[in-house]
Amino acid sequence: MKRIFEVQPWNIVTHNFNPDDKRLQESMTSLGNGYMGMRGFFEEDYSGDTLNGIYLGGVWYPDKTRVGWWKNGYPEYFGKVVNAVNFIKMNVKINGEKIDLAKDQFSDFELNLDMKKSLLTRSFTITKGAAKVAVKFERFLSVAQQELSVQRLTLKNVSSSKAAITIDSAIDADVKNEDANYDERFWNVVATDQQTETGSVLAQTTPNPFGTPQFTSAMEMRHVTTLKPVAVSDSNAKQVVNEFAGELAPDDETTFEKRVIVVTSRDYDSNDALKAAMNQLSDQVATQSYDDLFNAHAKIWADRWEKSDIQIGGDTEAQQGIRFNLFELFSTYYGEDARLNIGPKGFTGEKYGGATYWDTEAFAVPVYLGITDPSVTRNLLMYRYKQLDGAYHNAKQQGLKGALFPMVTFDGIECHNEWEITFEEIHRNGDIAFAIYNYTRYTGDTSYVLNEGSKVLTEISRFWADRVHFSERNQSYMIHGVTGPDEYENNVDNNWYTNILAQWTLKYTLEILDQVSPEQAKELGVSDAEKKQWQDIVDRMYLPYDKDLNIFVQHDGFLDKDLKPVSSIPEDQLPINQHWSWDKILRSPYIKQGDVLQGIWDFIDDFTPEQKKSNFDFYEQYTVHESSLSPAIYSVLAADLHYEDKAVELYERTARLDLDNYNNDTVDGLHVTAMTGGWLAVVQGFAGMRVRDGKLHYAPFLPKKWDHYSFRQVFRDRLIEVDVDQDGAHFKLIDGEPITIDVAGKAVELSK
Repeated sequence: MKRIFEVQPWNIVTHNFNPDDKRLQESMTSLGNGYMGMRGFFEEDYSGDTLNGIYLGGVWYPDKTRVGWWKNGYPEYFGKVVNAVNFIKMNVKINGEKIDLAKDQFSDFELNLDMKKSLLTRSFTITKGAAKVAVKFERFLSVAQQELSVQRLTLKNVSSSKAAITIDSAIDADVKNEDANYDERFWNVVATDQQTETGSVLAQTTPNPFGTPQFTSAMEMRHVTTLKPVAVSDSNAKQVVNEFAGELAPDDETTFEKRVIVVTSRDYDSNDALKAAMNQLSDQVATQSYDDLFNAHAKIWADRWEKSDIQIGGDTEAQQGIRFNLFELFSTYYGEDARLNIGPKGFTGEKYGGATYWDTEAFAVPVYLGITDPSVTRNLLMYRYKQLDGAYHNAKQQGLKGALFPMVTFDGIECHNEWEITFEEIHRNGDIAFAIYNYTRYTGDTSYVLNEGSKVLTEISRFWADRVHFSERNQSYMIHGVTGPDEYENNVDNNWYTNILAQWTLKYTLEILDQVSPEQAKELGVSDAEKKQWQDIVDRMYLPYDKDLNIFVQHDGFLDKDLKPVSSIPEDQLPINQHWSWDKILRSPYIKQGDVLQGIWDFIDDFTPEQKKSNFDFYEQYTVHESSLSPAIYSVLAADLHYEDKAVELYERTARLDLDNYNNDTVDGLHVTAMTGGWLAVVQGFAGMRVRDGKLHYAPFLPKKWDHYSFRQVFRDRLIEVDVDQDGAHFKLIDGEPITIDVAGKAVELSK
């Protein structure tokens, strides 16, 4: 655990600058608006270690797979988000000397991410010889105009002599991905337009041999300043630069604004249309002041927080953690573009390639159901439906029927580069099916499941029916050669989580087939023979179980391991994924993220308290939580079992995972999909929220360290406020028709 920011309810702020922690700072001060996002790297050049990263939603590149070439069915390429053209670049010179905080003498440093308004501010006072200048950078990515990036630089001369100021504002296409093979670049500059006070760059991703689309981005910068423009003499084929200069007398101050419009070929079908849209939006923005632009942006953020803020009294660390979670989630995705999804790192880094994982269905869907309009979650479900063709391809690659949705994707085609993940971690098919069920039971809306959803369920079921095999010896259906959510176990037989999801999916699909219209049933074309086979699999699916321990066994052979608890591992060997060989990890009993407990969380009402207790008590002692997704699930189950102290401990781990760098890997970027965990732990855990037979249930408790907590929840056209304090739980209907809820077994009627 490492904490480099101060604990404040609404801000991520530090007054210290340690070059060794710069990447960590950059990750934690990332900004995004759903359309694009960036790490909190410096606007000006920095000669020390840094990870400059700007990413555009849906813009990616198929990098050649360099492993596994001899395995039939292996993905042809590894999909990765492309580090975008750097459009925030602004170098500042004082008396002809460029600011570089890796070398310069400076004081009064502050880095401040305002989560309430999504504004990043950095300030310091720099000394250059006799000159001393107070510098303040501000930036935001507008949620009111998603193509817009806004920066403001304020310079004040705090010395007793004049200071000459030069600002070089640039759009720089000479960028690379840190994980690129041989430092290759992914952007070719198509055109530049270098004017005295404005500039633009049109760049296209490099050609690829896989038939995936090339993307074009167009970026135009304009400026608002009293500084005078200066002609730039040195031309560069990969960047445009606007230079502005002036002189500051002692105590004088100047501001410099940079507005950049960013558009991509995802929305326009030609370069001419792209440039026309860029120019039109730039013209539109030019008529507005900085305050106009910022206030429109801040108002939308205020509306979001009004609906979804979780307030915690008495524990500022917990308060900051949950808001940071929600802030970065909203910065990544708020449902405006149905073509996009939620990558594990969002817009905060390159790890995991920026692609879509099963995290969305398993962890994000329940949260977005509770905090946004149902249409947002429906878009996430439609994302998978529209990629069915890719899922057919993935299954066919393995010689299997039906649809195998990808572990990692941009377009529906599997594009990861680890076999164990790519074609063994097939539980994601079940997670996607469960998300359909989750949406349907939560919203009461059957329009998806009875139409598009029934198609998805049917094709997933066809895959499961082909992927299982029948064991004559055991007279049971089994699934061999898989990897569960616990990726510290690879190529195992009969992973309990995978098997139970396959069984459940087939059962649920059969139920839905009984409800679809005759027209839809005809289109799906499920024969009676198929239905009979599916039912047989449901009835005879093998689910590993140990009678003596009264536990579901993670997979065949797990209990034969050297079962020593996590407490036996020396502290200096944690996290094990950074200290042990992969071989040692695979042979160990240690769990990255719980397979069995994940399944119990999914179907939490289907297990007895005794079953939940025996499984939690057994598996918790072997879990290292080195998956960011793990602590939240354990927190909910601990709360369900009335292990309140353990539930709070695990909440703190999930809510402050990145803020405190628990797993020592936040330098790569934030664990965005895991930021659902704070909400899940509070709402499903501490408040005990469940949906049973279309009705909301709560069973709240108040953590000992907290004075109170409150949240608002969207449910079937209502907005409900839940407030839990030392006097008990209080419920209020903020919007919508009257509703009856269940609170610890008692009916409570809510009306406005």
